[in-house]
Amino acid sequence: MTTREFAYSRRRSPWTRWLRSGFVYTFLLIVALLVGIPFIYMVTGSFKLNAEIYRYPVTILPQAPTLENYARLLSGKEIPYLRQFGNSLFVATTQTLLTLSVSALVGWGFAKYEFRGKRILFFFVLLTLMLPFQMTLIPLFLMMVRIGWLDNYLAILLPGAISAFGVFFMRQSMLAIPNELIDAARIDGANDFRIFWQIGLPLVRGALAVLAVLVYLGAWNDYLWPVIVLRTPTQFTYPIGLATLVGLYKVEYGMILAGAFIATLPILIIFIAGRNLLLNNLTIGAIKG
Repeated sequence: MTTREFAYSRRRSPWTRWLRSGFVYTFLLIVALLVGIPFIYMVTGSFKLNAEIYRYPVTILPQAPTLENYARLLSGKEIPYLRQFGNSLFVATTQTLLTLSVSALVGWGFAKYEFRGKRILFFFVLLTLMLPFQMTLIPLFLMMVRIGWLDNYLAILLPGAISAFGVFFMRQSMLAIPNELIDAARIDGANDFRIFWQIGLPLVRGALAVLAVLVYLGAWNDYLWPVIVLRTPTQFTYPIGLATLVGLYKVEYGMILAGAFIATLPILIIFIAGRNLLLNNLTIGAIKG
């Protein structure tokens, strides 16, 4: 490259960077609007009556703000929403704790122990990730019927506690733990569980936090499997309860939006509290192969 061409490229580069940055920020702005506008409408729509929601043209801000949707929803006269909200808290929290426990133990075994058939067994664990849940739905439902767990939270919690993704995620994070630490602990007389509890888990706190957020989010919003196995309205989780507001001739959009807004608050709190761990450790599975 001649001196003249080099000087031309230097004069051109600020404009190139500006155009590139402008394109990136424009794209991000469009994505933010596509994601943000429905959320904003959900919040503002929860303060509208059904008549205003159905009115055309559609407006974002309510013309006559009201808390009637929240009052009707929380009164429990139409659906036991507070009970169903509490059910969702119980199911999501319990399933998260169970999934973390099982995933950490199994992941530790795959990462730090050698046994016959280990690679083949782990291959089948990964293979289950390729199967959509709908393929196992009918056999799993028949199993719940034979056991007698219909309309019981055990039908949700125990199958959900075994997560192939959770095992893979924890195994990948635990591969990064130096084996020298484990050998030193064994020399000091520590048994296997103590090594796992006092050495393994503290070193993968970030990965556990990430997995907890992902599992909790999935359990909190789960609709398909709970609506199949739960039969009693007082046992329903909040997504099923909100779905019952969709009638044959009338849909209570105001109450649905109010319930959806209330249901987003725990997830927003969890995400804001753990966003740093989530962003810093979400790619931990790529550290070790």
